[in-house]
Amino acid sequence: MRVAAVQMNVGERKSDNVALALALVDEAAARGARLVVLPELMTYHGSPARYREVAESVPGPTSELLAAKAREHGCFIHGGSLVEPGPTERLFYNTSYVLDPGGSLRAVYRKVHLFDVSVSKEVSNRESGSIAPGDALVAVELPELVLGMSICFDLRFPELYRALAAAGAQVLVVPAAFREVTGRAHWEALVRARAIENHAYVVAAAQWGVAGGNVAMYGHSMIVDPWGAVLAELPDGDGVIVAEVDVAEVEKRRGQIPVLAARRTDVYERPVQVYREDTPAPTT
Repeated sequence: MRVAAVQMNVGERKSDNVALALALVDEAAARGARLVVLPELMTYHGSPARYREVAESVPGPTSELLAAKAREHGCFIHGGSLVEPGPTERLFYNTSYVLDPGGSLRAVYRKVHLFDVSVSKEVSNRESGSIAPGDALVAVELPELVLGMSICFDLRFPELYRALAAAGAQVLVVPAAFREVTGRAHWEALVRARAIENHAYVVAAAQWGVAGGNVAMYGHSMIVDPWGAVLAELPDGDGVIVAEVDVAEVEKRRGQIPVLAARRTDVYERPVQVYREDTPAPTT
């Protein structure tokens, strides 16, 4: 399967963002992509004060437009993510979804790990103030492969990806809006690590440029193979990267270094034995 990651500079004008996404889906399809992945928050990136205005359900207006593109091009589309109405008036979901070539909704995933951080003035955010966390991990079977779903900050939680791989995921999708400061330090290392430790492809579709609120995004959308090799990358600019994904390569690498089969879940579930100053010496 040929896959594509779409990179966008997402702003506060929802109609402009959606129009750009549709045009880039056309470009990806013209380049032969059978799976197109959009970035996180692809309909709107700005103040949470406007979430009530821009939120939409799935299915909803944007997913229906993308469903029409899926039917037109005969491809799968991963809708990146958007703001979905949530459990209360003030809380929303950060929601991903997958559409099949017939335009039908195949899977929905709500971001599990929320971006509550304070690194510097440039990277300070409390996503949980406006977003409610999802409570389920999601993988979806496509004809050619099994897709594992995640969103942005999830990337820092390897246990999520290990659970997806253990459930059969061969391609891991990471729509993202990674900040420029932390992206420069960690993005490539994290994306490649998730591929290497699970022997899976990773398709990471990112935002770039300055988003609403003058927040700089890192860009650098990537497609990485199960050995950790970067197959395609786009440092900045609106655009599309494509690469071939072959699940036989996943199975080959998992056979060579059987990290999934060699796991000791029986040991991991036990409490960690911590030796402290007053702990009796271990016996053999």
